[in-house]
Amino acid sequence: MTRFLLLLGLALSIASCGSVDVARYADQQPALNLEQFFSQPVKAWGMFQKRNGEVVKRFEVDIASRREGENLILDERFRYSDGTRERRVWTLTPGGNGQWSGRAHDVVGVAQGQIAGNTFHWRYRLNLPVDDSTYEMSMDDWMYLVDEDTLINRTRMSKWGFEVGQVTVFFRRQNAGANP
Repeated sequence: MTRFLLLLGLALSIASCGSVDVARYADQQPALNLEQFFSQPVKAWGMFQKRNGEVVKRFEVDIASRREGENLILDERFRYSDGTRERRVWTLTPGGNGQWSGRAHDVVGVAQGQIAGNTFHWRYRLNLPVDDSTYEMSMDDWMYLVDEDTLINRTRMSKWGFEVGQVTVFFRRQNAGANP
């Protein structure tokens, strides 16, 4: 049993060593401004892959946003390749110096994030329904602004420190290319 606990501890410590500091992207342009990016409707396309690379689900998302005081509300409506639908409404609150916190009905506790340059690093725990069960997953989101209308998101999903899969999402502002 002691050997197992030592190996588990070693595996968890190795897994936690691979994180990049978001500050590394501080000079990257264009600078990401969440309120500005989500100031108009956004369409997103994505997929979930198991850790072996197998794509198990694809999806589209329509995102509408609004301001409520200092909060940014993101209303996400998902349509999955298997015909299921889901809705998640985020309440994002700026904390100054690029810090953000967020809540949604299926997020455990409070999501915490930091923007630096063109990058938003976001961590939270999500109650994820799969078949007839719900699993609490750790989500490690990295969002990169490519241009003023395009955002790419890569999320590592893990359970007990072990990667379960990845989510890749491409966001595009719907009025992209329109003259202001």
